[in-house]
Amino acid sequence: MLVERFNRQDIRKDMSNTSPSEISSVCATTNTCANCGKEGSDVTNTCNKCKMVMYCNAACKKRHRHKHKKECERRVTELHDEKIFKQPPTLEDCPICMIRLPTLATGRTYMACCGKLICCGCIRAFQSRAVKAGRIKEDDICPFCRTPPPKSDEAMIKRYKKRMELNDPIGIRNLAGMYVRGLYGLPQNITKALELWHRGAELGSADAYYAIGIAYNQGRGVRRNEKEAMQYWELAAMSGSSIARHNLGCFEEQSSNYDRALRHWMIAATDGDLDSLKKVKSIYMDGHATKDDYAKALRSYQSYLHDIKSDQRDQAAAYDARNKYYESAV
Repeated sequence: MLVERFNRQDIRKDMSNTSPSEISSVCATTNTCANCGKEGSDVTNTCNKCKMVMYCNAACKKRHRHKHKKECERRVTELHDEKIFKQPPTLEDCPICMIRLPTLATGRTYMACCGKLICCGCIRAFQSRAVKAGRIKEDDICPFCRTPPPKSDEAMIKRYKKRMELNDPIGIRNLAGMYVRGLYGLPQNITKALELWHRGAELGSADAYYAIGIAYNQGRGVRRNEKEAMQYWELAAMSGSSIARHNLGCFEEQSSNYDRALRHWMIAATDGDLDSLKKVKSIYMDGHATKDDYAKALRSYQSYLHDIKSDQRDQAAAYDARNKYYESAV
């Protein structure tokens, strides 16, 4: 084996005749300096980018940089792709019916009183029961915690600021949206919105990352920067934003990187993004994807629908189109 061969030799000799990939393999399994071959517990200076090779000191790292550069860049790209193309976390289940929440925003509602996302089916079912029981005044209370809605704009903002104090990422992201549009008596303030989006993103809000990307893509409150937009959409996609992932796929398609675009759209289709499913079909028709790729994407989307569908949600959507919680692929 390669490691055994190096161990049998004098490890302290110059490793200049060793290929970059071999050096990385040795350093990944032993504390060996990639430049001079020194081995021991004092070899602790790791490459900051790829984390694959080690050095005994900064001088060795500097001398070896030109030899390691290409291998380092290749490994950094591999690590990045491993992260970006990993299946992201899905939305949690509705806390009432315990069925997976839909990706489509109209299929769920955020309750600022308790910080819960509740599906359209459970909200509509609760309202219907209240009406049938003659409790008309109770049909708009929270189905989860039974808190009445705020009676004024000030009360609404106070409720959201309380969610902010509790580090609720969804509440913070929604409050940012209120500043963008100037709702509930708040002034329009994109700078404040960006501040809140960044805070929400740090707490794990995929939608906050996506919103920051939109700001950079459109130049709202910041100087327009497509590269920055892409970086924030990547963070959003890794956090579970299917629309951000769809956008990444579109950018890859524009650069004729059809394989990468397909990978993005396949993941987004699995998470219920119909536009991504349509894109997979489009590049299949153009000869940039296989029939099996499209069939797999279609099955993934249908599996998503199976996970989120319920009679209550269907009834809610039939009662009011604003409760629509999925889009048919037909």
